[in-house]
Amino acid sequence: MLASRPDEATPAAHVFVCRRKEYKMLRLILLGAPGAGKGTQAEIISQRYNIPQISTGVILREEIKKGTQLGLRVKELIDAGQLVPDSDVVEIVKVRLASDDCKNGYILDGFPRTIPQAEALDKMLESEGGQIDKVLSIEVADEDIIARMSGRRVCGCGATFHIMYNPPVKEGICDKCGQSLIMRADDTPEVVSERLTVYHQKTAPLKAYYQAQGKLVTAQGCEKLSDTTENVRKALEEA
Repeated sequence: MLASRPDEATPAAHVFVCRRKEYKMLRLILLGAPGAGKGTQAEIISQRYNIPQISTGVILREEIKKGTQLGLRVKELIDAGQLVPDSDVVEIVKVRLASDDCKNGYILDGFPRTIPQAEALDKMLESEGGQIDKVLSIEVADEDIIARMSGRRVCGCGATFHIMYNPPVKEGICDKCGQSLIMRADDTPEVVSERLTVYHQKTAPLKAYYQAQGKLVTAQGCEKLSDTTENVRKALEEA
């Protein structure tokens, strides 16, 4: 059985239970093509195990919103469906993992995207006596992603919805903060196809990288959010 919450008697020591193994922290990486549902599942896992979701996408969009030099450079790349340079992402993640709320674990959503980033992450964690515990890959066919992406809507606060599969309570309005939802420029079919090409070239090899470390588990992404969530739960339980 999976422990859904840390022991209230020992709040500082979160315990993740999987196949009778107990971990005082869970450092999890989520993999999957753009539109596979990583962000939504990261939020669900975060609530279930009481560990923070760290989305490089959210962090980078904050930089874009602030209009920083990094933000402007990142916006051009994202709008074109390209990946952000490793040097920028690694530095952002390094700072984030040093935060107090990451002491008992975290979920990395959107990082690493490439083998060099994964190697940099391993080196960073090893220098602090740590390591990634599990890597979960959510599997969805390219044609399904392209077909569903046009229905995705996002909010500036980082929340993600879908007009069919995960709609907000009020159409066009974020459930969390009440702001208007928008369709991202990189959700058009042309940009999605380009992003998938980039993903398969640079990110998909991460599965082999983490498989070799014995950390990879997979879950099939489905049209219904509840089905995907159940597949993720089973993958974490049986890994």
